[in-house]
Amino acid sequence: MDPDSRPAPKTRRGQLERHFEAFLWNSRLMVLLAVVPALLGALVLFIIASLDILSVVADTWRHYLGGGDDIHKSVVTDIIVAVDIYLIALVLMIFGLGVYKLFVSRIEPVEGRDPQHPFNVSSLDQLKDKIARVVILAVIIEFFRAVVGISFDTPLDAIYLALSVLALALALYLMALAHKQE
Repeated sequence: MDPDSRPAPKTRRGQLERHFEAFLWNSRLMVLLAVVPALLGALVLFIIASLDILSVVADTWRHYLGGGDDIHKSVVTDIIVAVDIYLIALVLMIFGLGVYKLFVSRIEPVEGRDPQHPFNVSSLDQLKDKIARVVILAVIIEFFRAVVGISFDTPLDAIYLALSVLALALALYLMALAHKQE
């Protein structure tokens, strides 16, 4: 008989050790204090971004049908901001579901999915990598929002913008290259 498969002696110390180990194992449920608020935050952000998009639609409708306020200067920026909010909501979802899967329990519907699916993580490094990719996209969207309203005072400003776009393109290329190697 394997020594590990034998029942532990029914001593006071053995019982105390089993209870303490059960407590340690169940302490993993503390991560629910991060999972639930992250998912609630994602829900709130999805609602906010959706309402922002609906507001843009309503403003556009009013502008073209009823002669409302001019929307040309704000519509692109408002939509870009909504997309940025959606991406942050996705970060919260990936974080919440990934932490739950890693520390609490497997998520059955995710198990049969493609390993590259954003909600299918098998390690903290993989979770961190997936979150980092979405965060980088959010930063790029934020950069794009800032660029939409930029005005060039000097030719040097245009060169700085071109270099910034080149750096972002290089970052996206390197991300795609790293993703292809996985």
